[in-house]
Amino acid sequence: MASKFTLKDHFRESRLVNGRLLFSGLLSVIIFGIVIFRLVYLQVFEYEHFDYLSNRNRVDIEPLPPQRGLIYDRNGVLLAENIPTFSLEMVPEKVPNVDETLKELSKLLALSDEDIEAFKDRVKRQRRFHHVVIRQRLTEEEVARFSANRYRFPGVDIEGRLIRHYPQNNLFAHAVGYVGRINERDMEIIDQKDYKGTSQIGKTGIEKQYEDTLHGSVGYRQVETNVQGRIVRELMSVPSQSGDDLFLNLDINLQRVAAESLGDYNGSVVAIDPRNGGVLALVSKPDYNPNSFVSGISSKEYSELRDSPDRPLFDRALRGHYPPGSTLKPFVALAGLELGVVDVHSKTYCPGWYSLPGSSHRYRCWKSYGHGMVDMKDAVSQSCDVYFYDLAHTLGIDRLHNFLDYFGFGHRSGIDLPNESEGLSPSSEWKRASRNQAWYPGETLISGIGQGFNQTTPVQLAHATATLAMRGISMQPQVVRATRPAGQADMNLRNSEIMNNLPMQNSQNWEDVVQAMVEVIHGARGTARSVGKDMPFKVAGKTGTAQVFGIAQDGEYDAETLERKLHDHALFIAFAPADKPEFAVVVVVENGGSGSKVAAPIARKLIQQYFGLKVDE
Repeated sequence: MASKFTLKDHFRESRLVNGRLLFSGLLSVIIFGIVIFRLVYLQVFEYEHFDYLSNRNRVDIEPLPPQRGLIYDRNGVLLAENIPTFSLEMVPEKVPNVDETLKELSKLLALSDEDIEAFKDRVKRQRRFHHVVIRQRLTEEEVARFSANRYRFPGVDIEGRLIRHYPQNNLFAHAVGYVGRINERDMEIIDQKDYKGTSQIGKTGIEKQYEDTLHGSVGYRQVETNVQGRIVRELMSVPSQSGDDLFLNLDINLQRVAAESLGDYNGSVVAIDPRNGGVLALVSKPDYNPNSFVSGISSKEYSELRDSPDRPLFDRALRGHYPPGSTLKPFVALAGLELGVVDVHSKTYCPGWYSLPGSSHRYRCWKSYGHGMVDMKDAVSQSCDVYFYDLAHTLGIDRLHNFLDYFGFGHRSGIDLPNESEGLSPSSEWKRASRNQAWYPGETLISGIGQGFNQTTPVQLAHATATLAMRGISMQPQVVRATRPAGQADMNLRNSEIMNNLPMQNSQNWEDVVQAMVEVIHGARGTARSVGKDMPFKVAGKTGTAQVFGIAQDGEYDAETLERKLHDHALFIAFAPADKPEFAVVVVVENGGSGSKVAAPIARKLIQQYFGLKVDE
């Protein structure tokens, strides 16, 4: 039997082997090319990055935060300072397990849930190789306890820092404001490289308005560290530049008298030097302690402030809207004189009420049996509503609105503080645009006595009063008086700015209205005669009472039967001396009832304090 055999195809086998060799060679070339490309990329294009990472094993660049500028009152009393404190900080990149570390730190230092949540929020906003504050203001006992256990917490250390402190506590809370932790909203608007190493920023008041002036410029230092991250030596440094100090026009003595005089009433007091616009007192009650916000206020404490019906966080001086009431009457009187509607001798009969032609509706005067025949000076000094009903009706709302516009009613005063409100000076055009309604003659009448749609802020009313005191020279209100660069002794005074010089055809009209306001205080029938008692000079002023709710045609206002929150607001404006004014003041007492009995005595105390007189008890 013949045996089987297989013939080999050497050509086919050779071609197969050569193909495999070629594929392997190409694959090797590709792999080798990738390796060479990656090596070139890492050695050439990524050299700086990896050189930086390598150097960070031994060299760190640390920011040197600037020292925030100090804030003083006009007498040199410190209102905002920086005090040393110890803070617990972590560099997350150097911590093997952040959550476990926080858990152990909580056992050691009793960290609250709020401390931990706040820390985690800050970590999200910063790079992991930056120092992130866990808790500030450690006690000496806590510092000692952590120091003894530091070896257990790599990447965590205690740093000495300066934090903001307000030695006057509540007294300047709304005016000076406070700093707080930088949040996501702040990060969107600041230049982050200018805030490296800084955890706080101005949130309200002067602290916010002058943030760029107070903050300063960040520095840095390059240090060599060991494997544990401890600094061995400093290689180089660029020092930070401290922020400028601020000197305010505010006077701590006036501020304290105003705050104490308000007592348990809510309200506001604003005092201005009409000659230069310097704001001498700026009080809003109730207030709060700004120190609570510096290191982070607790949720419970913040909720109490936020939800309080008295709204202590609300700045009434800049944002409170109040009907000016009868404090608007001197301005309405001036409008009547200047526009030729009345003269100083024109008289109106007041029977205790006023009716529009063809209407039986009676608009009542505060004096139910009337004032009889009154001229302008009588009407201002005795606060006769009927005179001003008739004058407003003759003027018309639009002429009245345009004239009040000169004094800034319905406009921001331009004070150097954030979040000022405009208030409201109504007109027919405003009502048509905002409410799509026509203006009614009766609304003109009540606008003439500062009621109805009229809304003014205490700062706005103080600015208008100062302009009236200066016979039409309107100075921009200024809280900051001067700045002082870090390390220098000399101050740079701010220039006073004239906002406007009101165009009046007859300068005597100013004197006639001012004299009428003098009669309010020094006249035999003035509504605030107690203010002028024993004053060595003449004071010009005007009382005001603003209704909180409407009263029916046949109804009567009886404060004794009403809750306090339904009592009228009490207002008073004044300036002194009347002939050469140096001091203008506005007092608004919420639900105070009577301008002459409640608001005017507060203004009297401020006048006494400012001029060095004995202040009433």
